[in-house]
Amino acid sequence: MTDSPTITRLSIFPLAGALLFPGMHLPLHIFEPRYRAMVSDSMARDRRIGMIQPRPGPLAAGEAPPLFDIGCVGRIAEVEASEDGRYNLVLEGLSLFRIRRELDVTTAFRQVEAELLPVPDEAEVLSLSRRSSLEMESRRFADAQGYAVDWEAVNRLDDEALVNGIAQIAPFDVAAKQALLEAVGIENRAELIIQLMQFFGRHDGEDSVTLQ
Repeated sequence: MTDSPTITRLSIFPLAGALLFPGMHLPLHIFEPRYRAMVSDSMARDRRIGMIQPRPGPLAAGEAPPLFDIGCVGRIAEVEASEDGRYNLVLEGLSLFRIRRELDVTTAFRQVEAELLPVPDEAEVLSLSRRSSLEMESRRFADAQGYAVDWEAVNRLDDEALVNGIAQIAPFDVAAKQALLEAVGIENRAELIIQLMQFFGRHDGEDSVTLQ
């Protein structure tokens, strides 16, 4: 493995539908033995975990799911261990990463060599028209889905927290969530959220929104 500061070894937690962005937080309940081992290992080293989505598709028996190329490194900001060995965590997003290769390891959890992607030095902002459109479409979408939202609290969010927060919690499918993660800049991500809500969101009877 190269000594470049942008290349690092990461233990990864593949979880469909779970996104993390730099500067955002993601609560997790860890109960599987392999991921409990991952948390213990992370706590003993650098407190980092790589969140990434598995690619959808059929798998052979015992086959590990293939992964998307882009994920987000999270630092364990809060941890609570239960008596039965489970963990409740809060991850704080540090930076996006791109997988270079998966490593051959003896641990029960998967590890990769990853390239850390640069984080903007300054907070990104939306145009006033994009912010207005995003808030308007979010209200329409929430009403249609029957979600109760504290809109006063939403209005107080800065642009990055608003856009990335919606991207993290929106009930879109795996492909749509990955597209949001990989969108370059919050202006493009906000526009993609608006398009997803306007044209592709439909209630499928299981309290989720899918892209079909």
